[in-house]
Amino acid sequence: MARKTRYLTATMPDGYVKTIGPTASPFTHYWRIVADLGNGRTEVFWGHAKSLKEATGKKDAAADAARQRGWTGFVFEVVEVVETTEPPGADMPGRKGRRR
Repeated sequence: MARKTRYLTATMPDGYVKTIGPTASPFTHYWRIVADLGNGRTEVFWGHAKSLKEATGKKDAAADAARQRGWTGFVFEVVEVVETTEPPGADMPGRKGRRR
């Protein structure tokens, strides 16, 4: 039996929205690291995980990366994703959804 194709949407506390998909993977959480490189520069790293435990485990890796790369600081965030079967914006007038 084929897996159901779905779209996963993560909304970060600052309002940033990330959509993953279409995917059949069982991701449940999205994580993001915003690294402060100094001199007003930042770099963003992100990913998705199959559990909250897996996602929060990235925080230790971020701390190691900060030390190794000389970041002046970083913000680590994890949010749960929301699953939908329609692509984002499919309900907008004038936009054609994906047909199967």
